Amino acid sequence: MKKKAGMIGLTMLLSITAACSSSTGGANSDGTWSPQKPVEMVAPAGAGGGWDTTARMVAQTFEQEKMIDKRMPVVNKPGGGGAVAWSYIAKKNGDPHHLFVSSPPLLLVPLNGQSDNTYEDFTPIANVIADYGAFAVREDAKWDNLNELFDDMKKDPSSVTVIGVSSPGSMDHIQFVKIAKAAGVDISKIKYVSEQEGGTLTALLNGSVDVYSAGTAETVEQVKAGKIKVLGITAEERLEGEVLSDFPTAKEQGINETFVNWRGFFGPADMDQAAIDYYVEKFSELNESDAWDEIRKKYGWNELYMTGEEYQEFLKKENEEMQLLLEELGLGN
Repeated sequence: MKKKAGMIGLTMLLSITAACSSSTGGANSDGTWSPQKPVEMVAPAGAGGGWDTTARMVAQTFEQEKMIDKRMPVVNKPGGGGAVAWSYIAKKNGDPHHLFVSSPPLLLVPLNGQSDNTYEDFTPIANVIADYGAFAVREDAKWDNLNELFDDMKKDPSSVTVIGVSSPGSMDHIQFVKIAKAAGVDISKIKYVSEQEGGTLTALLNGSVDVYSAGTAETVEQVKAGKIKVLGITAEERLEGEVLSDFPTAKEQGINETFVNWRGFFGPADMDQAAIDYYVEKFSELNESDAWDEIRKKYGWNELYMTGEEYQEFLKKENEEMQLLLEELGLGN
């Protein structure tokens, strides 16, 4: 009787162990992996921004197109320019049921000392899109193009105040700095204001600041309303779409520089290779789908799909470039 009870106990223990392995990082018996419960999609910011929109559109497409048969709830974890979410994911070591979307702040925030977690603490899965920066001013501003703006800033960099949503030394700041540097502005003297509570456009429109550094999509409605004008964008060439195609690039204005707001998905460290392979296959399917193509067009996002070693090398190169810029600004860690 004791022997039988012992065998039952052992069987139960093995079953529990297998279930735990399957629900975290363990592969199936055939070497593949698939999610055993909902996959949490973390947006490291509040609702409505680029991270949130990307996470929600990806989750929606995966679910509606039946690419992944588990729910993919989006969870917002704002704070610290992304650091709160990264700290949360870092505690999910090896569990592939937690993914998060990120972009240049994943490099910039640790480099400027505002987060202990770097991009190397996570598992890069796939980059999905490229977004670009836009530099906008009030419709009645005296500048009609970037060269006019930067000519004034070359004489006195601190005479112009730039505002963005990101913290100093993060994306909205750095995308402006990168283009301004290429135009010959002393970037160490640029005045940048961080407004993370949603007051950026209000500050621009009431004259508190001069230039709004943002994503291209965030400027479209105000341009349509005739309240602001976009002096230039950071893309290699003009974007497609209503209003977007009217925005001139910095390059066509003789400023030989770009800034790409890449946006991709990562998981916790130490993910099982079978789980990585699963997600790479699913994101590849997403990237090639008509549904995702329509979403890219809707938001003015460009395709920038990378996985594996290509993505890792891209991140390493970007990290090195951002580090040099931050050191020049005196913001390096």
